[in-house]
Amino acid sequence: VTFFTMAYIVVLNPLILGFVKDADGKFLGGGAAPNLAAIAAGTALVAGIMTILMGVVANFPLALATGLGLNAFVAFSIATKMTWADAMGLVVLEGLIILVLVLTGFRQAVFHAVPAQLKVAISVGIGLFIAMIGLVDAGFVRRTGVGPMPNSTGTGGTLSGWPTFVFCVGLFLVIALWVRKVRGAILISIVVTTILAFIVEAVAKVGPTVIGQNPDGTNKVNPAGWNLNVPAWPSKIDAVNFGTLGQFNLFGSFAKAGAVAAFLLVFTLMLADFFDTMGTMTAIGAEAGLLDEDGTPPNTQRILIVDSVAAAAGGAAGVSSNTSYIESASGVGEGARTGLAAVVTGVLFLLSMVFAPLVKIIPNEAAVPALVLVGFLMMQQVKGIDWDNLEIAIPAFLTIVLMPFTYSITVGIGAGFVAYVLIKLVRGKTAEIHPLMWVVAGLFVVYFAIDPLKGMLGV
Repeated sequence: VTFFTMAYIVVLNPLILGFVKDADGKFLGGGAAPNLAAIAAGTALVAGIMTILMGVVANFPLALATGLGLNAFVAFSIATKMTWADAMGLVVLEGLIILVLVLTGFRQAVFHAVPAQLKVAISVGIGLFIAMIGLVDAGFVRRTGVGPMPNSTGTGGTLSGWPTFVFCVGLFLVIALWVRKVRGAILISIVVTTILAFIVEAVAKVGPTVIGQNPDGTNKVNPAGWNLNVPAWPSKIDAVNFGTLGQFNLFGSFAKAGAVAAFLLVFTLMLADFFDTMGTMTAIGAEAGLLDEDGTPPNTQRILIVDSVAAAAGGAAGVSSNTSYIESASGVGEGARTGLAAVVTGVLFLLSMVFAPLVKIIPNEAAVPALVLVGFLMMQQVKGIDWDNLEIAIPAFLTIVLMPFTYSITVGIGAGFVAYVLIKLVRGKTAEIHPLMWVVAGLFVVYFAIDPLKGMLGV
């Protein structure tokens, strides 16, 4: 049950990571074309190994895989500023740093430095960002390129084309399955909508969005076409390959983006990563009735160590940071109480590698409805913010809205941190600001002002 509830990540991770070009114009895995099958294989491999490790080492019914939100941050906020190898090097560094924090006990200190409601705002903002990615990739929301409105619905303000229809059907289907509490709702919706897309393409001959080039070198566009890949059965099924494994450069980001920017990107990855893990393992432990009298899961230290190693392993495999999945609760609901459930889930992930080459036949419009649903699920946490308390409400608001509006998770977190410290300072409550928050807010100020500062210093 746990596997089928979260197996969608093998499909979605390649669609989030695979179509983004790095600063050198290359796709993940190297080369001039998306490498979806290799990303899917790497995603399944790392998820399988780390989930088995969680079961064996921590004896806890918790599964791990590439983190949604984390992969979007790596793709859109990091890889665009450097090479993919540099970006994955940052992910490895982040995992190793978290591992050190766990082993030294400092992780709890960092966890308590950031106000709880600001952590909630980060999660909500990432949810909206993911939903925006889904809507844009499906062509439901499009950039206008003219006039005062940056985005519009569909083409020219109207929904048109068979791919948009397929997306809408997929969105309604995944919502219907989810509210009916169907196990594996996301995976089922992707499979059914993909079949629909195949039928639509076979009958209507829609074709891709980009259909050639104009004499001036610009793309000749079919606005009603499939946005990224056309649903069609390949002439041959490629063998499983792991082209992303080992594609990381540990310190290349510091030369490419600068020390301050690289440090803040690592810090932002840490924020988006390890806070959720502590909440997830506690929630799973509560669901399974495994918490002690202090509300702590058994083998907490071992759980956190495996989770930290998984973050680094995801970067080393070129598939982004791996983290604990709240979907593990579905298996717990069916009786999972020990690490055996995690071992079985991990084995199924390893077996799913056989189907990794088929990922490239799934059109974006059939898969991204899941991102919209995930955005909703993360948005539900917004009720945990006290909107009457301006000292937290304004920073939380800036964190949430700036992530999707600027297409940058870093900007949202940075604005929220700076606003929080500034408001506390203005209201004379500096004693309530954790020393780490002063340091991080100051670094974000430097991050935002880096270009003017370079100009002033003549760098």
